[in-house]
Amino acid sequence: MRFRFGHVIRDTSRAADLTERGVRVRKGDFTDPASLASAFEGATQVLIVSANETGGAAVAHHAAAIDAARTAGAQRILYTSHQGAAPNSLFAPMPDHAATENHLAQTGIPYTALRNGFYASTVPMLLGQARATGELLAPADGPVSWTTHDDLAEAAAIVLTKEGLFDGPTPPLTAPDALDLNEIAAILTQHTGRTIRRVVVDDDEWTAGLIDHGVPAAQAAMLLGMFHAARRGEFATTDTALADLLGRPAAGVASILELSA
Repeated sequence: MRFRFGHVIRDTSRAADLTERGVRVRKGDFTDPASLASAFEGATQVLIVSANETGGAAVAHHAAAIDAARTAGAQRILYTSHQGAAPNSLFAPMPDHAATENHLAQTGIPYTALRNGFYASTVPMLLGQARATGELLAPADGPVSWTTHDDLAEAAAIVLTKEGLFDGPTPPLTAPDALDLNEIAAILTQHTGRTIRRVVVDDDEWTAGLIDHGVPAAQAAMLLGMFHAARRGEFATTDTALADLLGRPAAGVASILELSA
């Protein structure tokens, strides 16, 4: 079966490289449902990448894209959800994913919710100045199945080209291990040859530090929610589904630490 891919983006000039490679690029914007209906015209499948925001606005934007895809006649909709998607999650984006999955289920057409593991690209941000100071400062956490964007993007492409592979939410698409920051500090110690000590910081102290460095209070509170959710084990589940899709082992968090060294 031959597939032709298209890409929808708010600013088409940012996708010039894709145009040069033969990908159809169309203008579309979450905030402009009419533009999405036009952008999705002729598509048999639509992959919706979750918005970079949280709350009601995010869910509304996802719903607008889903409804536009259905109106355009898409026969299948895929959505980049998360392994922790749940209405009662302590991390703000997770209820948004759950609400979006619920909206998908009500469309009446086949859909796949890609239950992605927690993005490993978050880890370098959590490290802060650990390499320089020898201390990894963060609130109490829990094990997280840190999973690379590259593996998840490849998995999404595979699912797109194999119609009917998953009906509804996928199993958790994760790296093989779930690691807490103690274990990440140990890996970093091994890679750098310098002892990196994990130091647990009080929640309020950590949040205040973010705000002092210019992070908006609402965003700081949301980031703290990630730690609360990790403590409760919301991101601790691992599965072989990603490796099975890729036909090889999924990358672990060590690969991200090497790249960010």
